[in-house]
Amino acid sequence: MTDVLDVRPGRTVVAVTGASSGIGAAFARRLAAGHDLLLIARRKDRLEELANELETRYGTGVEILPADLTDDSDVARVAERLSQEDRLLLLINNAGFGTRGRFWQASLESQERMHRLHVMATMRLTHAALGPMVERDLGAIVNVASVAAFMRNAGSVSYCSTKSWVAVFTEGLHLDLKSSGSHVVVQALCPGFTYSEFHNDMGVDRSRMAPSSFWLTAEEVVEASLEGLRRKRLYVVPGWRYRFLTSLVTKLPTSVRLAVEAAGYRVRSRKLLEPSSEV
Repeated sequence: MTDVLDVRPGRTVVAVTGASSGIGAAFARRLAAGHDLLLIARRKDRLEELANELETRYGTGVEILPADLTDDSDVARVAERLSQEDRLLLLINNAGFGTRGRFWQASLESQERMHRLHVMATMRLTHAALGPMVERDLGAIVNVASVAAFMRNAGSVSYCSTKSWVAVFTEGLHLDLKSSGSHVVVQALCPGFTYSEFHNDMGVDRSRMAPSSFWLTAEEVVEASLEGLRRKRLYVVPGWRYRFLTSLVTKLPTSVRLAVEAAGYRVRSRKLLEPSSEV
């Protein structure tokens, strides 16, 4: 089977949003040996540190583009850069964040920022990259969704809904591409709990969210995604436990699924309220 990332000679470009840490940085490190990189994130210092590491280790050409993708002007600037990159082979829409608390208790500003980042930025950057890819009939886009796209959770209304949108959006792109006879590939990457700064930023204790066997490394998520690209899979759910859960949950009647999700939230809430043994 032809690997979408190895289809022609020469240095192609991989663009990664949210590249300063976690899954985004793992993608950059994994792909640096074979591709030049366009790394996009808010934290310029972290991007510079990663760029220096990859340039030194691999001789990779790395361009950093500091940008806040919740800001319209920054999104427009990144979209313009993507549309002008004729070597762009892969765009990874990875930037994202989560919040805690019931919807009406969370700040409206945080919810609006999440929708701008997960939905509007993903849509605009995909539009900028996809047209030239289709014209060349070459390339791929990975949109990082989540297992939350298939399962709801009280306290994460905007996160679950925006990640559901990412999955449905990617599915629609797949149909558009197939109907036009294009060889461009799209993927909805749907990881579960992953070791990264994501949960640190939310201020939650990982050990109280899920058993250790359910936690994935960013590198495991990236390898699953790249294998999925090689096989041209639309949906990639890393980890057999999550594949089992999502396949089961999506077959349940809505009333049963909601009851299961509500029970799961009650269990997690009790754990989060228990005193921590950490020092």
